[in-house]
Amino acid sequence: MFRTGSRVGVIAGALGLTLLNAACGDGAASDPASSGDGSTSLAGKTIALVGYGNSNPWGAYFNKVFTEQLAPTGVKIDDMTTMDPGTQVQKFNQAVARKPDLIALSILDTQAMVAPIKKAKAAGVPVLAFDGPTDPSVATEVMSVLSDNEKLGEFAAQNIIEGLKAQGRQSGKIVVLTGTKSMLVTQDRMKGFNTVMATAPQYTVVDEQDANWDPQLSGTIAQQLLAKHGRDGVQAAYGMADYMALPIIQAAKQAGLPIGGKDGLIVTSSNCFKAGIESIRAGELYGTATEDPGTIAKQTADYAVRFLTGKNPPQSEIVKEERVTAANVDQFAEQCSHA
Repeated sequence: MFRTGSRVGVIAGALGLTLLNAACGDGAASDPASSGDGSTSLAGKTIALVGYGNSNPWGAYFNKVFTEQLAPTGVKIDDMTTMDPGTQVQKFNQAVARKPDLIALSILDTQAMVAPIKKAKAAGVPVLAFDGPTDPSVATEVMSVLSDNEKLGEFAAQNIIEGLKAQGRQSGKIVVLTGTKSMLVTQDRMKGFNTVMATAPQYTVVDEQDANWDPQLSGTIAQQLLAKHGRDGVQAAYGMADYMALPIIQAAKQAGLPIGGKDGLIVTSSNCFKAGIESIRAGELYGTATEDPGTIAKQTADYAVRFLTGKNPPQSEIVKEERVTAANVDQFAEQCSHA
């Protein structure tokens, strides 16, 4: 995911882009994988992209950037994206049968993908998981470029605790709208979130709902929860992505609830988009975190080039995430404002 912050196990920023243009050496003449203009040539190779579908805002921008980054190499990208877990299993199995040079995978249902990943391993088809991890039973059978999802959950809890304490609240009730619960991405974020919330037991989660990474569903659930618990029954809310947190804010406004400030609803997210940055600056969204789709798309594309050109990248790379609030929003605004 390349961002302005530091990175664990990956070459960042402009150098990552350089790897896409010259991943095989200093010049075309000395490297058979380079084309005549010095750019990396992966012509004749295929990547099956079994990732998040374009109906999802994060997935749509990831897919765009991933494709753009790899376009100069000549590699063929077979778009097999979807937001339906069952369809993803089918598409992954189809990809294995086609025997591409690499499958790039973002997992929608952790358990459902165990058998297909084993099938890919047996067939000799390499798999690069990005964003969220596989089930631990098959973790050693794939390569990975992973978001630090536990840290993202921790940041969200820190935002809520900080916001409620700044209002002087001695207690508070929280609602949570999660991403798809069958994903380890979601489970890991909740693990980090719950660990930090346990340090402030005066603030309690009263409702947790699966919003499936869906902005429209997030708004519908938020309306239902605010109606269920009443005007004074919710003091804070966590939507796992900016595009899930902002519908919570909209629902609260429609219900006549104040947002932020000295006594309004504290709302946080845990991965950033342009609209979220604007909401922080407007004093409505309390905070978010990095994990923008463009950054991980660049890193995943860079990893794919290194792998396909025999550079033997480490089996797993972890992205270092950053917490974003009004105090440091300007530092991360550019990084977070491309989607």
